[in-house]
Amino acid sequence: MKHFKAIMSFCFTFMVSAILGLTVGLSPIGVFAGVAALQVIKYISGFQLAGFGMALEKEIWIDHIVGNLFKANPFMDKCVNADQFVYQGKVVHIPNAGVKVGTARNRSIIPASVTHRTDSDITFALDEFTSDPIKISNAEKYELSYDKRESVLGETKQSLTEIIGDWMLRYWSPAVATSIVRTTGSSVAAYTPAATGNRKAITLSDIKNLRLKMNADNIPQDERYIQLDAFMYEQLTTELNATQYRDFSAAYNAATGVVGSLYGFEILAPRSMVMVYTNAGVPVPKDPDAVGAVSDNAAGLAWQKQSVIRALGTHEFFEDMNNPQFYGDIYSAILRAGGRIKRADNKGIYAIVQDAAV
Repeated sequence: MKHFKAIMSFCFTFMVSAILGLTVGLSPIGVFAGVAALQVIKYISGFQLAGFGMALEKEIWIDHIVGNLFKANPFMDKCVNADQFVYQGKVVHIPNAGVKVGTARNRSIIPASVTHRTDSDITFALDEFTSDPIKISNAEKYELSYDKRESVLGETKQSLTEIIGDWMLRYWSPAVATSIVRTTGSSVAAYTPAATGNRKAITLSDIKNLRLKMNADNIPQDERYIQLDAFMYEQLTTELNATQYRDFSAAYNAATGVVGSLYGFEILAPRSMVMVYTNAGVPVPKDPDAVGAVSDNAAGLAWQKQSVIRALGTHEFFEDMNNPQFYGDIYSAILRAGGRIKRADNKGIYAIVQDAAV
């Protein structure tokens, strides 16, 4: 098919050359010969480059990695996007209004006292996420029956997507008692990596309790989301009867990562793990790379879109072709990303933490 298209292209070139030659008074054969020669060179060189490893279009690959970041972590679109406030690719500065202007009914004291609103910045640094440099030897480019470079870069994309998603959830995890809801259901086996014993399952009542907390905190009732892990999701949906499940599933939207709607929350597609909290009096969120403990508790997150922030900073793809020291090509990537809870009191974001069960 490729060669047939090339032949058709040459025929078209001959027709155009003939018309052009007659128009300007040149030999049609001469014009065709010159243009055809250029096409042959371009075709052969393109074929050779395709077969023997051109340099990557780095911008395309890094855009592909960034684009996949949100496809694989749809929750990252359900927040305030602070990309425009990133300074020098590393730090976020978001102007934040101070205390709202006061009002009065039937004001009796004139002139009224003049106040000054003090604004502040929401500031946080972006973390640097890098892939391990990986080599593809010169021999592998020619001898393997599949494109190893495409396979390696696909794994790079997947690894960066996973680690940034895990840490974004950590950035959003609250650590104050008023933003913690403990599960209240029946006893189930603990399933975080190092945990032992039993925990209480999540219930429909726990979701209603989350709704009550948000309403009591005067959190907007639109754009509320819940991210659960695979086990909590199954526990929750098992509680739904046929009618409830039908209503729940009516909100399914694969494009946005929403799998259902419940009590005013959009439930997102479950992840293998969302968060892990300690079992302290006020549970403390643990970093994704922290050492596990037998008392660890799995947790989900519930939030309103305007209550959490995320930002992407500089991102770049590196390649070192035909490296003489390593006898091959070396690739790696870097992305800067970060996030935080918007309000200092943590209102608008809540953790659904397992409670211990007998």
